[in-house]
Amino acid sequence: MNKRALAGAVTAAALLAVLIGAIVLTEWDDHVTNDSPEDIPFDNVVDENGDIDRGSLNYALFEEYGPLLLIVALLMFGAMVGGICIAKEEVENDDSD
Repeated sequence: MNKRALAGAVTAAALLAVLIGAIVLTEWDDHVTNDSPEDIPFDNVVDENGDIDRGSLNYALFEEYGPLLLIVALLMFGAMVGGICIAKEEVENDDSD
């Protein structure tokens, strides 16, 4: 295994560990409080003090799931950059002419 593949494997393992940590540290039990579907407010959720309503979609998405979403975004960005690098390698090594 060359150094580049080893570095990629170590980076992937580190990102996987961070993703697992974000999933474990997210408090999943607080999100389901009722047995039937209810409307989740997403408009006009800031009160006169400037605080966001804790039952709103905005609060759940950015305050409760925020760390998990950031990790997923980093993983997706890494996958995109990795795909571009692999595509460039294939073009550079193409000797079919």
